[in-house]
Amino acid sequence: MSFIHFSNFQLKENTEYFLYIGELKNYGLNLFLKDALTQIHGRKFDFIAIVPDVFEQYNYENLIVINPLIETFQCRYGSNVHCRVSAKQFMTTVCESKKIHALINRILKRQPNLFLHMYESLCEMTLDDIPGVSILGPDKQIARRINNKAFQMNALQKIVPLADFRICEGYDDLIQATDDLWDEWNRGIFVTRAYSAAGINSVIAFSTQDIQDKFNGLEDTYVITRFIPHSHDPTVLAVAAGEDEVYIAGIADQRIENGNRFTGSTFPTVLAQPLVDALVRHTRKVGSWLAGHGYRGIFGCDYICTEKNEIYFLEINARKQGTTLEFCCTLDQTLPRNAPNLPELEFYAVTQGIFPANTIEMKSNPKDIHWGTFNYKIQDTVKTQGYLPQNTGEPEAFKKIAEKSLKKDFLILEHAGSDFVIAKGAFIARIVALGHDHQSVSQGIYQGCKTIELTFTRETITEEDHVTANHG
Repeated sequence: MSFIHFSNFQLKENTEYFLYIGELKNYGLNLFLKDALTQIHGRKFDFIAIVPDVFEQYNYENLIVINPLIETFQCRYGSNVHCRVSAKQFMTTVCESKKIHALINRILKRQPNLFLHMYESLCEMTLDDIPGVSILGPDKQIARRINNKAFQMNALQKIVPLADFRICEGYDDLIQATDDLWDEWNRGIFVTRAYSAAGINSVIAFSTQDIQDKFNGLEDTYVITRFIPHSHDPTVLAVAAGEDEVYIAGIADQRIENGNRFTGSTFPTVLAQPLVDALVRHTRKVGSWLAGHGYRGIFGCDYICTEKNEIYFLEINARKQGTTLEFCCTLDQTLPRNAPNLPELEFYAVTQGIFPANTIEMKSNPKDIHWGTFNYKIQDTVKTQGYLPQNTGEPEAFKKIAEKSLKKDFLILEHAGSDFVIAKGAFIARIVALGHDHQSVSQGIYQGCKTIELTFTRETITEEDHVTANHG
């Protein structure tokens, strides 16, 4: 089965293409990449985006929507359904699609090589086994090894400041280790599986029951860390091209709810300059270490800062961050004209292992750009009764804020549409708020949330509801 829900791509003459494979929220990154490739190679580039996001309508060009879960969910709820699919399952489905293979063959008859651009380099990606096809990003095997949190913690002990931690091999080892630590680590124990993102596979535990409720005897490698109360959760976005070639894009403050659930970020960080300088130093060291292990490309580092101005490293995300597009838009308005942006820097890092001569880091915020993001995640299955326009103008909004033609603005992006069941755990929409101070950003996020809430009913939808409705 092809699982193709929507397609509108067209191949133009005298244009080379690359494929973007990932969630629609990162579609805008490809606009920067296609401009960079056009300039580097001196010929026109464009892209086709292959995404899993099932919406009512699409205001995007060159789109292919593939979601292997949609038919199952539609049968279950008897309605259009917006649901999340894991990155691994999505990537596997794309790689097995005969129609995607036919598209690649068609493109390779027009051009000698085809780049694949992804949010994260995953081992499930096999299309690069096709002659002439290559991943424009970090090596997938290296990224997989580095994203293992146990590997990170063991390797970085002498490079960055870490909280007390233990590695547990298996569930029984986890229970034994935490049993021995409850009295000593009495403010809580942060427990995470070796592979986890956005807090999905982690918990702040205060008892063995908390661990049982979260992991239910699951056999895996776990990392346990003494929980440290803290005031800020900064994240640093960077690019590694070599051990002496680490580019710092910027620092944002993460919004973490319930101790471990990421919901968005704000820029610029509110941290004082000495802490900013320390975070940059730590991230350069991590980037150098990454490059020494063969990693080339965009990455992020998460930290915590305490009230006493202590910094502790949390993790490397060996992939693009959720705010990579917002940093691209910020750099686009801040750096000198023709200075390379993040997709171009990653291209040089991957293909040449060095940054171009005109590379410049953003050392200040002369346009006084402030932004915040919020991922509106649905905690229980609901149904929409309204829609919001498909807004694709994020770079333009940043330009208006930078030029001071707007004082503040907020965008609601990737709203599923009307008469859709939004499955539990899916994102109904994403908010990007802009302004010249954090108060304006907070107002925009608040107003964006209220606007989104007008489009769906608070009444939880169950499978039984739809079965009854469809047969009543």
